[in-house]
Amino acid sequence: MKFNPDADLDTSGVEDTRGSGGGGGLIPGGMGIPVGGGIGGIILLVIVLLLNGGIPGVGGSGAEAPTGQNTAPGNLASCQKGTDLANNPDCRFVFYQNSIQGFWAAELPRRGKKYTRAPMRVFEGSVNTGCGAASSAVGPFYCPPDMRVYLDLGFFETLQTELGARGGNFAEAYVVAHEYGHHIQNLYGYLARIKTRQGPTSDAVRSELQADCLAGIWTNHATTVPDRDGDTFIEGLTEDDIARGLDAAAAVGDDRIQQQTQGRVTPENFSHGTAEQRMKWFKTGMDSGDMSACDTWSTRDL
Repeated sequence: MKFNPDADLDTSGVEDTRGSGGGGGLIPGGMGIPVGGGIGGIILLVIVLLLNGGIPGVGGSGAEAPTGQNTAPGNLASCQKGTDLANNPDCRFVFYQNSIQGFWAAELPRRGKKYTRAPMRVFEGSVNTGCGAASSAVGPFYCPPDMRVYLDLGFFETLQTELGARGGNFAEAYVVAHEYGHHIQNLYGYLARIKTRQGPTSDAVRSELQADCLAGIWTNHATTVPDRDGDTFIEGLTEDDIARGLDAAAAVGDDRIQQQTQGRVTPENFSHGTAEQRMKWFKTGMDSGDMSACDTWSTRDL
């Protein structure tokens, strides 16, 4: 994954609360619903995706960014230019967020839909949200009431070792894109349609697979999203990047996780879809680049 050293980064929508004691208080007007559920879990409209990341890369600006433990709480505020990636590998998360949100901020108006920007809040250990309190054990998630994506960056490395996926920059980008996929669903009212929360054809599974498809759509356009000066954030994606994204999608399939954690697969408890389904829908979005290809709600063939 090649990051553009000439890119202008925008941290106005990135809230780095690491080291601040939990990321602030409960957001007024929130539902007060605790975030939880563990691997593959979902509670009400709180969408939880567990994914891995963190295989060391091979360089700085214009190349694969190093991944690993984070050492400087609050350091994302220093990410102003693409060249900052050389000294602060965590800036890659600002690249992801800027590219993903930049794409949707242009795509939805093109389709006649208003886009509302969603901040990405980075935390460590625990955080208070419009959905309630959450710990890093929950994994990355999107909270509909406060319209925020939440990430504990240290959790990516933990998930890599626990779930055994290959990781890497694009695996991380995939999870951020997936969570922003839930934001797009929220804007279109899809999350309000979730009534059945478990089972191979449940609404929860359909929602997660659609978010995978939406992540794939961004992937299709990732190398064309410009900053405010017209420079792209991401210069290139390789076949290995795409393979790592697909591998990450498979690693968080319900069947894969259940087999690892309980030694058997119980489809009646599915909430995110199988490894094969997650790869399928991510690839569907990536190959088409079109939102119309992501209708997981009406199809019988998930």
